[in-house]
Amino acid sequence: MEAFSYTQMLGVLAALGGGLLVGVQRERHKYEHTPSEPAGVRTFALVALVGAVATCLGAGMQWLAGLAISAFAVTAYAYRAEHEPGLTTEIALLATYLIGALAVSAPSAAAALFVVLVVLLQVKQVLHDFTRNVLSERELGDALLIAASVLIVLPLLPDRTFDLFDVLNPRRIWLFAVMIMCINALGYIALRAFGGRRGLLLAGFIGGFISSTATIAGMGQRARSAPALRSSCIGAALLSNVATLIQLALVLFAAAPWLLTVLWRPLLLAGIVAIVSATIFFWRHGSFDEAELPPGRPFDPKQAVLFALIISVAAFLAAALRAWVGASALVLTAAAAGFLDVHAAAISLAQLPAGAAENIVFAYAMAMAFTANSVLKCLAAGAGGRAFAVPIVCGVAAINVALVVAIWATSHW
Repeated sequence: MEAFSYTQMLGVLAALGGGLLVGVQRERHKYEHTPSEPAGVRTFALVALVGAVATCLGAGMQWLAGLAISAFAVTAYAYRAEHEPGLTTEIALLATYLIGALAVSAPSAAAALFVVLVVLLQVKQVLHDFTRNVLSERELGDALLIAASVLIVLPLLPDRTFDLFDVLNPRRIWLFAVMIMCINALGYIALRAFGGRRGLLLAGFIGGFISSTATIAGMGQRARSAPALRSSCIGAALLSNVATLIQLALVLFAAAPWLLTVLWRPLLLAGIVAIVSATIFFWRHGSFDEAELPPGRPFDPKQAVLFALIISVAAFLAAALRAWVGASALVLTAAAAGFLDVHAAAISLAQLPAGAAENIVFAYAMAMAFTANSVLKCLAAGAGGRAFAVPIVCGVAAINVALVVAIWATSHW
């Protein structure tokens, strides 16, 4: 047999450390709750070590060691099944062996998995309380629906366009619907965890980095189903624009720093307006945090799919406009691209050659792309009804006016 390589030795050490970590958690649990458990800190450390060494010795030894550990786990369970029927320790023992075996080829991944295993073992009571006392039947069903949408439906859809302008892609359309459902679910979880204002504040800001348009649509659906949350939903929807502006600045910094030198002040002013607009609605009903949260479900799948189809039709029309006007009309082309994705429009503009004299023209084109994207956000606001849509339209319009006025001022001063 050849001597251990450095990578193998590192894997063995990672397995031993991870086994000790799991063993310490199990030893404490054994001491406090179930003294008859068959494995403690030394056993788990040895099992992880056996897994790593067996991997170094070859596949035959891996099989032999795996069968031995499995036989030990089955015997231990049979010995105490009558009084303590839980399988957690035995399954953790097998998991420790497998992760220890993995550590030889992927020590970093194995170390991370050991930590995940310990966390799952440690939060037993929290998980039990959550599933039994917090999670409702409807919420569980909606969680399974999202999982099926991502893991089953999405991979089965064709990832290719079928229209004249290469825009309509079944997988991307469904992905947008899933995004809306996930953002709605994020807002629902934040509501349950942090209350009305703080929860939606977090959900709106984080959702804006995924898709501000989808966030506005999701918040609109939330406001329609729970009118008591309308002001907080409006504030969260407006706050998602801040995430869009931050992303846009980062894209320009990476792809077109020359354009960012013109646009950083307008972007900053637009961000300030967005924050102020969101703050007004967040603090409009300050007592809501102490009120009981209204009942509801995380999301409405029918509304999410319908809105995804509406966005797809709008994207098709924007692509048709872009094909009609051609690439020579810079501002109109930027508007058509921005209607789909303002960040994609920024990247497209960054690919075009420009000197200092044309920078302001590109800045106006970027403003047109941002404005076109804002039109789509206003359409998304319709998901929440008139009482939700009107403040959103006014807030988005104020953000755009601030951006355009700042660009105009930059070009004249």
